[in-house]
Parts: sequence; C-alpha cells; structure tokens
Amino acid sequence: MSLISMKSLLETGVHFGHRTQKWHPKMKPYIFTERNGIHIIDLQQTVAALDTAYNLVRDQVARGGTLLFLGTKRQAQESIQKEAERCGMPYVNQRWLGGTLTNWRTIKQQIDELKRLEEGKATGQFVRLTKKEQLMIDRRISKLQDRLGGIRNMSRLPDLLYVVDVRREDTAVHEANILRIPVIALVDTNCDPGGVDYVIPSNDDAIRAIKLMTAKIADAVLEGAAQRKDEPAALEAAEAAYAEAGEKDEDLLGPATLAKMGSGELSFEEPSAPASAAQAE
Repeated sequence: MSLISMKSLLETGVHFGHRTQKWHPKMKPYIFTERNGIHIIDLQQTVAALDTAYNLVRDQVARGGTLLFLGTKRQAQESIQKEAERCGMPYVNQRWLGGTLTNWRTIKQQIDELKRLEEGKATGQFVRLTKKEQLMIDRRISKLQDRLGGIRNMSRLPDLLYVVDVRREDTAVHEANILRIPVIALVDTNCDPGGVDYVIPSNDDAIRAIKLMTAKIADAVLEGAAQRKDEPAALEAAEAAYAEAGEKDEDLLGPATLAKMGSGELSFEEPSAPASAAQAE
C-alpha cells in the first residue's frame, strides 16, 4: 500500500509541471504527457519516489540521524517551518547562507553567539550599557534569529537534506554534494535533477502540493523517531524473553536428562584426549 493516494496528488496539483518550452531535458523520464502546452508529471513515479524517500528518512532518523528541511521560496516557507517544527528537525526557510554546510564551523560560532546574546539579555547583563549599545545588540540578535533561527538547535551537519526547488537552492545542493550529504528534493520539470540523490518528481510551485509532500517527509521523521524511542523497550523485551526461555528448561527436558545434568554425568564440553593418544602425538 502506497503512502499517498493518486486522488490527493491530483487534487493538490502535484502533476502539473511547467510550460513545455521551459522544460529541462533531464526530466524527460519523469514526464507523462503534454497538455495545453504544460508538461504533466508521471504520478506513478512520484508515488514510488516518495515511498523510497520516506523509507530512507525513517530509517536514518531511527539510527539517530538528522534531516534538514530547506525551502526559501514564498510558497514553501510556511510549510517548511511548520512541518520541520512538527517533527523536531532543523530548517531554513529564509535566505540560505553560503557555507551553511561547507563552512559549518563558522555557522556554529554564530549560533553560539546568538545563544549568548539571548541569555545575556534575558539575565539582564546588558542593562548597564548605553541605549545605543543595547539597540545594537537587539539588532544583532534579530539578524541572527532571522538567519539561524531554524538551525539554532542543530549541533552538527545533517545526515540528509530535503529541498523544495533545486533551482533556487542550487548553492545548498552543491554544498551537500561536496560533503556527500544525500539530497532528497521535489523536482519540477524545469529543474536539473543532476545533483539530487533522491528525485521526487513534483510541482514545486503550488502551495498545496508542497504542503502535502513536505508533510509526508515529516511523517517519516516522526515514525523513525518513534522507532528509535522504542529501541530500549524492545531490547529489554528481548532480554526478558531470552531469560524466560532459559527458565523453561524443566518444561523442555525430561527428568532423567535434568538429573544427569545436575550430577555432572551429562556434559557438553569436548572430551579430553586419552593419555596414550596425547603421548603418541
């Protein structure tokens, strides 16, 4: 059973590509037909690609991985923030800062600066400064929050990158390619899928389409997190079952066998070689 129905894909316009004159030749395998000068995306491939991406995200998160959501175009900003926050993952929905991935050390320093300034303001460390100095600090905090607010809790590079509109986010895709971070992306008919590891052919302009697809990726994160949370309980259950199985020897072995094991008459150790044989060797 697929994660998503054809009806929901059609209703949200996932199948609508761009005008035929704006297409990218590398997207030809994902195009079903042309209608009124518009390319129509093959939704069967969309469903299959989404299933693959869903499983990848779920399994990666279950192993403790992190997914970074990225979409800075106006149509994607709200969905990216909402779904990333829903599943507890970092996101970028404003301007992508060049070097966010490839120059992570510097970005991390700015995140630390933001946290220090926020803490200082909250604890009243800046009350003795002049009004001008306090205003400059407030502006710095606001600027850092706009740039880094979505990734402030990201302590290391992400394991996966999810992108809406690879044309707009080409810098981020390139950085991920350099660092060999797998890229999952909604790829429209006017985009080059070359730098994307997991292409999900889809309309990347319609708000409803973006919302639907991004929500499914967030669902995968939540499922993976639930699996990871259940791991200790599953391990305890397995150990308990193993111990219980050991306690059931009396139910599996006959009285005579148990008596021999208790007296030492029955042993499963390798018998020692006879003295004569040992001397002969």
